[in-house]
Amino acid sequence: LHSKESPYCSEGMKTWLLDQQPFRPLLGIVCGSGLGGLADLLKDQKVMSYSEIPHFPQSTVQGHAGKLVFGSLKGTPCVCMQGRFHLYEGHHIQKITFPMKIFKLMGVETVILTNAAGGLNQEYNVGDIMIIKDHINLPGFAGINPLMGPNDERFGLRFPAMSDAYDRELQQLAEKVAIDLGYKEFIRRGVYCTLTGPSFETIAECRMLSMIGADAVGMSTVHEVIAARHCGMRVFAFSLITNQAVMDYDTDMKATHDEVLQTGKDRAHQLEALVPLVWNFTICFYPNP
Repeated sequence: LHSKESPYCSEGMKTWLLDQQPFRPLLGIVCGSGLGGLADLLKDQKVMSYSEIPHFPQSTVQGHAGKLVFGSLKGTPCVCMQGRFHLYEGHHIQKITFPMKIFKLMGVETVILTNAAGGLNQEYNVGDIMIIKDHINLPGFAGINPLMGPNDERFGLRFPAMSDAYDRELQQLAEKVAIDLGYKEFIRRGVYCTLTGPSFETIAECRMLSMIGADAVGMSTVHEVIAARHCGMRVFAFSLITNQAVMDYDTDMKATHDEVLQTGKDRAHQLEALVPLVWNFTICFYPNP
């Protein structure tokens, strides 16, 4: 794939993927670092490695299995990405968000995105689950936006609104489901900020991000959300707070990727209970996205 995507790439890949398996997905899931176990929730799975899919980007990060899993979740045909793509891997911004276009062309109407994030909000603890209510696209301030370049009218408008990027009904529903599951002590709702990485944030950067309203910081998700909303898909996203952002010059604390993966492993059970229940209530109360 090139930064300037031809119609053949997306249409051809959509056709190829649909020909390989029986599902016509209505729900898309993107798994963040260490959260690939969500794909195990799908029934009647058809699994494809990214390397098997012609022209599909490759994931290179530990904790991202690099597999596309088709199946059903609570009776809904679903496609799940076990591993996403990041700017720091050297991928072009259009390549990172290319799967959102494929989701749209295959028929996906709702996307659930997950990520691992550092907690900026001092009231957050490692292991908290933050429902994302809004985002700060800091790379966008430097001109990095997946919608740069000619607009493809197949997918959406030239100037899509982002004030409602994260579906409010799904946020409220997820919060209610989490409380019913007994997660009240570690469920949050906040603002996610994306940076390019791969270096973790400095103390000064963390302090600045906190001052401008970010509750958590990571290296993904936002560009996928922008692309998904441009395509008219409904979006729900949450962050697993896998480490506390370092904001004190008098501490020896450091963020590590191993800590990120371990927290994902520790919280796997709660997340695997939350996601299907949120979706089950969604199709009961909001059957037409």
